[in-house]
Amino acid sequence: MLFSERLDQPAPPPGSAGLRIAVVVATLSRPEETGMLLTHLARQSYPPSQIILSVESEADLPDFVAPECEIITGPRSLTAQRNRGMARALPQTDVIVFFDDDFVPADDALAGIARLFGEHPEIAGATGEVLRDGVKLGGITYREARLSLAARRADAPLRLEDTDAAYGCNMAFRASAVGELRFDEVLPLYGWQEDVDFTGQLLRRGRVVKTNAFSGVHLGVSKGRTPGLKLGYSQIVNPHYLVRKGTMGFRKASVLALKNMLANHAKLLRPEPFVDRAGRARGNWLGLWHVVTGRAHPGRALELR
Repeated sequence: MLFSERLDQPAPPPGSAGLRIAVVVATLSRPEETGMLLTHLARQSYPPSQIILSVESEADLPDFVAPECEIITGPRSLTAQRNRGMARALPQTDVIVFFDDDFVPADDALAGIARLFGEHPEIAGATGEVLRDGVKLGGITYREARLSLAARRADAPLRLEDTDAAYGCNMAFRASAVGELRFDEVLPLYGWQEDVDFTGQLLRRGRVVKTNAFSGVHLGVSKGRTPGLKLGYSQIVNPHYLVRKGTMGFRKASVLALKNMLANHAKLLRPEPFVDRAGRARGNWLGLWHVVTGRAHPGRALELR
C-alpha cells in the first residue's frame, strides 16, 4: 500500500487537484539522516504517492525502510542517482520532489507543493524556503532543526519570486514540463551547480520560482561530501562548462567562481574545522589552469587525488 492509499489519508488541500507527488532522495553514506527524512515524510499532511531512494548500495539505507519505499541501486553520483529516481517516477506522477537526505521538511511541505502546482499551472519548477542552512554554518543538529520548524509561521502570505537557480536540497518540478530533461551526468560526484543547470533547461518550458509555499531545514551534514581538492576544481570548471553549454550566463559564472576562490584563499590561515580550504584553493588553481589551457572538463575532478 502506497502512502497515498492510506485509509486515514486526509482530504487534498484546496487547489491541489489531487496531484500525485513522488519524492526522490539520492543518498550516499548517510543512513541515519535518511531515516530521519523518511520519518518526516511519513508525517506529511499530504502523503506522497511514491518515495524513491536512489542509493549506491544497501549500506546507504537506514535500518528500517517502509515496504512502500522503492529502492534503486547504481553507481554513485548525485546526477546519475537523481536521474534513476526520476526515470522511475515520471510515468506515474504529476510532481517530482527532490529532497537532500539531510533535509528536514515541514509536515505540510508536500501539501504546500500540491497547492502551489495546482493553483499555478504556469509554474514548471519551485524551490522552497530554507529556514536554516547548515551548509553555511558547519552543520546544525536535528534538535535545532525541529526548533526552527516549530517557530516558523505556517500561515504567512504566499511569496513567489522568479529564479534561475533552484536549490537542490528542496526543489519540485512539474512532471509534464520535465519530459525528457535529465540532470547532466557530466557533472560528477556531488554535482556542483547541477541544480542551476537543470533549472536553466527547465526555464525554456515554464516559470521557476523561489517560494515559501513549502519549507524545511537543511542540516548540512559534512559526511558524504566531495573532498576539498575535487570540490575546488569543480568550483571553477563546472561554471565554465555550463557557460559553454548555455545554461549559465558568463557574468554569473565568473562571479560565482571568483567568489568561491576568494573565500577559499581568505580563510586559508584560519579555516573552519569543517572545510578543507587548502584543498579547495589548490583545486581552484588547477581548474583555472585547465580553463586557460583548454583542458577543463568536469569529469577531471574524478582523477584528482
